[in-house]
Order: sequence, then structure tokens, then C-alpha cells
Amino acid sequence: MTATVKAAYDRARDEGRAALVGYLPAGFPSVDGAIDAAKAMVDAGCDVIEVGLPYSDPLMDGPTIQDAVHRALTGGARVADVFRTVEAVAATGAATLVMTYWNPVDRYGVDAFARDLASAGGAGLITPDLTPEEAGPWLAASDAHGLDRVFLVALSSTDERIDAITQVSRGFVYAASLMGVTGARSAVDTGAPRLVERTRAIIDKNGRDLPVGLGLGVSDGAQAAEVAGFADGVIVGSAFIRRLLDAPDARAGVEGVRALAAELAAGVRAGRA
Repeated sequence: MTATVKAAYDRARDEGRAALVGYLPAGFPSVDGAIDAAKAMVDAGCDVIEVGLPYSDPLMDGPTIQDAVHRALTGGARVADVFRTVEAVAATGAATLVMTYWNPVDRYGVDAFARDLASAGGAGLITPDLTPEEAGPWLAASDAHGLDRVFLVALSSTDERIDAITQVSRGFVYAASLMGVTGARSAVDTGAPRLVERTRAIIDKNGRDLPVGLGLGVSDGAQAAEVAGFADGVIVGSAFIRRLLDAPDARAGVEGVRALAAELAAGVRAGRA
């Protein structure tokens, strides 16, 4: 049975902590290398894994993720490799999502993509550039195949916009705490707690039980602890990729990712202590 994102968040809440969500693109540093790294992240404490679908025009991603995605694409990574990665990671028991720009899903066929993702054991999709107004086919396909749909809210989102986004979100809502492209930062944006507070208030007003995960910029255990103090989930991507990029070989990269995941897992626990 596919592990659900909501169950992962609920388990973390029952343990008195935030959930730890880790991101890596499929195919980087290789298909098998990404699988090994993701499994190490789960072993060291990640509750949810986001598998990135490599895309040739990643406008919202910072240089670290763009570098990794470029290497994945030049290495020949394809959509089939994304599903293979999802299947291998989901087999660990961790809730596994795909994070993707919308164009590859649209080209593949929305219902076919949802079908194949569900068959691989995927829990759902994170779609950073898909708006609720344009999401009709995905809403239908995700309902048909029992998948979560994670949309993003941002510091610039109005309350009305947050309301529209959270109404169609399922699994959790992704709060992007930085304006601009993604990437690790030396400090958590000062607007982040307010964004989470606003989003949670609107979710509560609508009588929904929908966790709020915060991402874009967390790079170490101290920042994870800070974010865990006010968000339901801590999302980390670029910092994991940096460990792989800086490693002298694949094995060292996996161990670097494992060490960072352990540090972040300790941080999300310290944040609620």
C-alpha cells in the first residue's frame, strides 16, 4: 500500500515534531545514484521524499538545482527513470512525491502520468508552476488515481489566493519562504513565520486538516530547528544536492547526504523541544 503524505505528517505530529521532506532530482548523479542517495535520506530520518523530474527550462530553480538537473539530462534521464526512482524510494515505506513543472506532465498525458505515478507507488505531485485555474485535468486525474496534489503559496500571495490554492491542495501545502529562485540560504527569511501563520489560519477557517510545509533555503540543522518551531514540515533540496556535487565520488556523496539528513532530522526534533 502506498504511503501517504498526510500519514507521514500525522506521524511526525504525533511524535511532537515537524516532518522532514527531502528533494533530489531523478538521474543525478545517475539514476542508481539518485536512488541510493534518496534511500540514505530515508534511512537517516526523511519522512517524505520529493523526486524531481529533470526539465530543460527550470526557471524557478537556483543554480545548484539547475546544475544537477542539467547533469541528469545530459546523462540521459527520462520520465521512465523518474517512475523507476519513485518505485525504488516508495519501496522503503517513505511517502514519495514527484516535483515537476507542468509542461512534461501535459506532454506525457495528464491521466497517463497520474496512472503511471500511482502504479509506481507515488503519493502525488508537487506542481510549482500550475495554478488552480489551469489545474482542471490534474484535479480530475489525481482524484481518479488517488494522488495528492501539492500547490505552492508564496510571500506575495494574497489571502484570497492562499484560499484558492489551499482549497485544491491535498497532502500538504507548500509554503515558499523566499521570493525568486530556489537555493540554500544562510538564514531563514523573516517573512516565513507570517506566511505559515496566514496559510494555517485560512486552512483552519475552511475546516480542513492540511499541513503546511516550508521550503526554499534550509541548509543545516539549526535552520531546520528554527523552521520546525512554526511549520508542520521542513523541506530541504539544494543542501542535499550540494553534498552530492561536492563529493569526490558517488559513495562519499551518499554518505554526505546521509549525514545531512541525520543533522536535519535532529533539528526538526529540537525545534519542538
